[in-house]
Amino acid sequence: MISRLYIFIKSYLIYIIISFSLFALIYNVIYYDPIQGYDAEAHYNYIYFVSMYLPQNFVLPTVENTREFFNPPLPYIFPAMAQVVCRNVITSADYISDCKLFVGTATQIFQTILYFLTFLFYLKSFKLLKNNNFLLNINLILMISLLSVNYRTISMIRGEPYILFFNSVLIYSLILLIKKDFNYKRSDIYLFGLLIGFMALSRQWAFLLMPGYFLIIKYLNNKSAKKYFKFISLAFFFGFLVSSWFYFTLFFEYGSFTAFNMDPIKFNLQNQPLNFYNFFNNEASLVFSKPIRPNFSNQLIPILYSDLWGDYWGYFVFVSRDLALGRSQMAIGDYLARVNIVSLFPTFIMLVGLYNFKRLNGSKTFHGYIIISALVSFFGYLWFLVTYPELPTGDTIKSSYIIQLFHLIAIVSASYLEDLQKTNLKRYSIVIFLLTFCYFHNFPAYLSHFPIKF
Repeated sequence: MISRLYIFIKSYLIYIIISFSLFALIYNVIYYDPIQGYDAEAHYNYIYFVSMYLPQNFVLPTVENTREFFNPPLPYIFPAMAQVVCRNVITSADYISDCKLFVGTATQIFQTILYFLTFLFYLKSFKLLKNNNFLLNINLILMISLLSVNYRTISMIRGEPYILFFNSVLIYSLILLIKKDFNYKRSDIYLFGLLIGFMALSRQWAFLLMPGYFLIIKYLNNKSAKKYFKFISLAFFFGFLVSSWFYFTLFFEYGSFTAFNMDPIKFNLQNQPLNFYNFFNNEASLVFSKPIRPNFSNQLIPILYSDLWGDYWGYFVFVSRDLALGRSQMAIGDYLARVNIVSLFPTFIMLVGLYNFKRLNGSKTFHGYIIISALVSFFGYLWFLVTYPELPTGDTIKSSYIIQLFHLIAIVSASYLEDLQKTNLKRYSIVIFLLTFCYFHNFPAYLSHFPIKF
């Protein structure tokens, strides 16, 4: 029985998961309008402003043009170019309204391509890391495809898909460097630096991924550490040259290199109420009964968990300004409750992977980077939430904002499953079977519940 299950996993399951995930992404292009996304109007205002000056000039918006002025410009260039194409093709009295659907759909398609390229570099990295013969890896594909947050993030106009893509190429480049015993060429420095610069120009969350590239020196011997320190210092200097112009612009215009659309409060854990940190409270049971807003408002772990596996904020299921669209808020809450219960199992596998990271086969340097970056991402995000509290709702607690953290944990978990496959085939086959069950049970959470947008 177990051997037959394993043969099925090796032969067919990879292609089934890829096919269903591709279907979900294409379905969302057809049924989800990015104007329903997080701060969508402000993101579109950024796009429209940039597009007004293209292709002859490139001008950044100010706080008067959009409240998303603080975001780096790279994720807005493609949609702005789509707006330029649209206004040159159609005749209209209102190009902004009439091009909105084209711009949103084109951006969704582009971000979907970025997502698959991200997957490709993850798979290439894993193949190198584990010395596998095959590129496609069910452990990695399944662990990342389980994350509901992927499908929402890719379907909105956001900078996070760019962060994931550039970091996936950086991870692949790092593993190549490790395999070459840190013997690098000048072109390696330029490539690494360019990727760092582009990542910094994608969204400010990218900075949380950067300390790990320095701190992995602790895992290297003296000879390798010296070579790598020179390499990474030069690469980051080149990345600084590529991206610093934007942050100096923020500094000169708004007085901060990391300006935001809210004034910060001096860091103090008391900026947030006790319930923000305490997930064992009176509303804890709602995580497994009605995990959708406004329940357990401004509670960090319950919201992140519910938004990671389900759709706590309801952006795929209902629109507060037009409740006739999508699903009933309370009815979908019952299904999302089951999603949260079922997702306890992949959460457990992720925690086991994190717990065992020191014992995982493969490069200790690479696994060290993953753990360091996961920790920096989490605590950096926590610092942001404490410094910029959104009371009483906690609107800035969204798993999309910190999706990089969940991808890093999924990679470690996949590495753990890879080792389990070689040490205990029976247990591994059962785990994959249960994870596959979770994927298909949760599949409706990956889909938009709105009517066709065309």
